[in-house]
Amino acid sequence: MKNTFPLALTFLTKVPWPRALRAESRDLARSLFWFPWVGALLGLAFTGVWQGFSRVLPLPAAAALLVCCTVFVTGGLHLDGLADTVDGLGGGKTPEERRGIMKDSRVGAFGVLSLILVLLVKFAFFLAAGEQGWRYEFILFPILSRWGMVFLAFLSDYARPEGGLGQAMTTGVSPKTTAGAGVSALLLAVLVLGLKGLVLWAGAGAVIYLLSLYFRRALGGITGDVLGAANEIVEVAVLGGTLLLS
Repeated sequence: MKNTFPLALTFLTKVPWPRALRAESRDLARSLFWFPWVGALLGLAFTGVWQGFSRVLPLPAAAALLVCCTVFVTGGLHLDGLADTVDGLGGGKTPEERRGIMKDSRVGAFGVLSLILVLLVKFAFFLAAGEQGWRYEFILFPILSRWGMVFLAFLSDYARPEGGLGQAMTTGVSPKTTAGAGVSALLLAVLVLGLKGLVLWAGAGAVIYLLSLYFRRALGGITGDVLGAANEIVEVAVLGGTLLLS
């Protein structure tokens, strides 16, 4: 079977896709297995950035630069999905109206507010993490958030009748791929934080399950934007949960 790890890495980060390789929609669905592992690489990178900045800068400055790093390395992909999703949910009254608003490339007031709030909360959580003396805890939140996208894709139908990028993920993800990603995320979580990692893995899964129910009612399913929004929501939830358990 084709190695789909490079595709997962390219999809979730700014790492470019090798020109010599061709990717099809089924490859994207298979690459979901690697999402928690890409999250682990991101977590290691964030840990290194934090360790470097926090040694030479005041904690608020280090927290702000870590927020910037999380945005830069992903190209703001998930934040864009969050803004579009919140615009649709805030501006439409029916699932059709909401999906129509989400397709608009312009960012509305609801979307801007969601970006400000989520980045502010991340900054506050990173600052609090520094005050608690976090080290390896930074590895966990991108692992569980990327796994959350896989789980949400498995639980949900694709909302747009005309199709879209997220359709390959929601219709193509198999139980085997989902189980593999879930077990990978669980093992990584336990490796990083032991029993606390298990609790946070279960909590992230519960959040995703509730989101799947909500988006089924509000949008008739999910889209690629919703997957990005879910990533941001789970990141914040895991950061907050880790602070509570620390």
